Amino acid sequence: MTKPAVLTGWRRTMVARDTGEEHRAATPLELLFDLCFVAAVAQAAAHLHHSVTVGHVGAGVTGYLMVFFAIWWAWVNFTWFASAYDNDDVPYRLATMVEIAGALVIAAGVPRTFESRDFVVILLGYTVMRVALVGQWLRVAVEVPTVRATALRFAAGLSACMVGWALLLLRPDCPVWAFVVMVAAELAVPVIAESAGRTSWHPGHVAERYGLFTLIVLGEAILAATVAVQTAIDARRVAGGLYVLVLGGLLIVFGMWWLYFSKPAQVFLTSVREAFAWSYGHYLIFAAAAAVGAGLGAEVDRVSRQESVPSLTAGAAVTVPVAVFLCALWALHVRPHRLSATRNAVYPGTALLVLGSTFTGAAPLVTGLLLLALVSTAETLARRDAASTSS
Repeated sequence: MTKPAVLTGWRRTMVARDTGEEHRAATPLELLFDLCFVAAVAQAAAHLHHSVTVGHVGAGVTGYLMVFFAIWWAWVNFTWFASAYDNDDVPYRLATMVEIAGALVIAAGVPRTFESRDFVVILLGYTVMRVALVGQWLRVAVEVPTVRATALRFAAGLSACMVGWALLLLRPDCPVWAFVVMVAAELAVPVIAESAGRTSWHPGHVAERYGLFTLIVLGEAILAATVAVQTAIDARRVAGGLYVLVLGGLLIVFGMWWLYFSKPAQVFLTSVREAFAWSYGHYLIFAAAAAVGAGLGAEVDRVSRQESVPSLTAGAAVTVPVAVFLCALWALHVRPHRLSATRNAVYPGTALLVLGSTFTGAAPLVTGLLLLALVSTAETLARRDAASTSS
């Protein structure tokens, strides 16, 4: 298991990667894969922004959560496979590039999904990605006998789910409850497959990959706000409140970054059960972080009077995703450390205050200041506890 792949010409024998490998880092191919998801995340955030500004909040949020699951889950499937079986030979690279092509097709299908609930293009992109991924798992089944049962379960489960999606999404009206059932089926595939034998994913590598995707969604939040501000400037509708909004938006993004990377994540990935909870919980972190950009864009529209967005609606578009981000981060990165009651309470407490800032009329700035206070408090308490422990 700890031996490197054996080179046999252009193709290498696939073996399980070493779970204790030192200095394991993301590869250039993985970084390219992530960059291709930028387009999909940007499309989803932009259409959520539009839905909020035109008053279709309920439909916009529902569509966003559905589309973002498709984006996130496609990324998750590749990330965990690559952590265990990336041997970087020509067949592996070609299969990954096919998956990248599928991701770009998914991005192209986002607008139609929001506008008419038409999932055909996204389904096509998913099919392209699934064909490549199932082929990768079948290769593992052949070349890594120790996890043959696990690999075959992955291949069968992913294929069955793909058939289920086709039967569901090709219908003219896709009920939300049926979508939820298929989501549950997708999430069950890794649980069932890994019960036959754990794949050799690398905790440090997985944590780094999730950190990189966090940077992507935070970058999308900055991009969305920047585009909205640029539009206001081009329309010569710069109001004094716009500068305050920019300050609040920067404080929000900087605070979210600081809080996410303040503690090492790989220490939570000590078992398959904990890894599933940590990985699945990141759907909320990623979706919330990307949605912040849509909320900031709605606030820019309100302040610059480009759209008649109600103050509470625009404020909630910022505060709700920030509060979700804080609660999910607390559950995944703070609570498992078994910190003092005070350090545990500041995250959900701040989330409640953030929700309350919706009614202030200056939600982005107040939220940004609250995150600044949370960062300062968390760092101060961490230093105090460290000093108390050492003494």
